Amino acid sequence: MAFDLPRERVFQVSDVDVRLAGEPLAFEAANRDAIAANWQAELEANPALFNGRSVLLSSLALRDGRLVGRCHEIGYSTLLYWLKHRETSASEHCFAHAMLISSDGALVAARMAAHTVNAGKVYFAAGSFEPEDFQDGRADVDGNMIREVREETGLDLSALQPDPGYLAYSASIGTAIFRRYRLTERADEIAEQVRSFIAAEVEPEITEPVIIRDARNLPEGLMGHMRAIVDWHFGLA
Repeated sequence: MAFDLPRERVFQVSDVDVRLAGEPLAFEAANRDAIAANWQAELEANPALFNGRSVLLSSLALRDGRLVGRCHEIGYSTLLYWLKHRETSASEHCFAHAMLISSDGALVAARMAAHTVNAGKVYFAAGSFEPEDFQDGRADVDGNMIREVREETGLDLSALQPDPGYLAYSASIGTAIFRRYRLTERADEIAEQVRSFIAAEVEPEITEPVIIRDARNLPEGLMGHMRAIVDWHFGLA
């Protein structure tokens, strides 16, 4: 199966069936010394980094509208090393976005804080899948989305009903799985809630909410895959 996906375009997904394998990722096992050396260099540049647990994929494919894949638990240090060698790794990354839509039709994204790996970049609140995101060995995509949004913005999506199905965009950065959540507040009201949350945090993951009202006035630092998603949402794809 390996990786068999539409690339560089948004596509519909009816379900996500990504399973956590028990065996180590071959890329991590083959590069342990290099990963350790790179981690020391990363820590010197950013002492705030934490070597938590994440996952990388050994396969992902679109089958009859479903995303089916297999992933392996890794250290965050492996993920950072993989980012520099992904073209030759035979592994890929996958992450989930809750696409927040305000009652007045704007998208609500966030700008990442200076101590994060994507410092200054703008995207929907998101994070890599972690082992805790798997229920009975299967990725809980919505659980990951809700947790990441709560941790980064303070917003609680758990009581909201998202749009049916999922959407995805796959490119060299990896595969982003996203789902539209429609909030009842206006964009300015949501932004104020997020700012209040940030102000109360000791070390917030984001510096500010970013409101996107159309695809022709995009914020500085918007990540490439986000441009494709924003264009699609506002009908420019």
